[in-house]
Amino acid sequence: MGTVTLGVSIAVPEPYGSLLQEQRAGFGDPAAHGIPTHVTLLPPTEVDAARLPAVRAHLAEVASSCRSFPMRLSGTGTFRPLSPVVFVQVVEGAAACSWLQQRVRDASGPLERELQFPYHPHVTVAHGIAEEAMDRAYEELADFEASWTVGSFALYEQGPDAVWRKLSEYEFGVGRPARSVPAQGSPVDEPATTR
Repeated sequence: MGTVTLGVSIAVPEPYGSLLQEQRAGFGDPAAHGIPTHVTLLPPTEVDAARLPAVRAHLAEVASSCRSFPMRLSGTGTFRPLSPVVFVQVVEGAAACSWLQQRVRDASGPLERELQFPYHPHVTVAHGIAEEAMDRAYEELADFEASWTVGSFALYEQGPDAVWRKLSEYEFGVGRPARSVPAQGSPVDEPATTR
């Protein structure tokens, strides 16, 4: 059956999600249209495809124990020179994200894994591009602000075309897949394209 590459994240809602995705593309990041704008809870993780039902059950259980929380993004930050990333900062909701990602990666579940770097919730807006473009991203989004109430997270799978597609969204307090999820960019069953 093989393996799948999974990720778990909190989607940045519209209109902010598409706005930041377009900005990321404008800075020259070739991955921009293949990655919905998000705050990572589980970075790309290879999992045996046969374990997907267990992953879904685990995420439903995690979501059922969560409550909605406020999220606010403000200004920019960077992981340079350690990692070639510029991001929009999570200034409210970081503690809730940290607790949530620990639950997702809990040793009792199917997504246990060590992180390469300490967890730091953020929204990537430039990754692995020219230094001048990274500087532009850092400066041009310095005044960016967004806020919303987080009420769910989503499970994504990375396709062979490197595009991340949503498999399921899990509402807090109930753990079942959400019935209505605001879309960002291209439909989840079709690859995103650049403009």
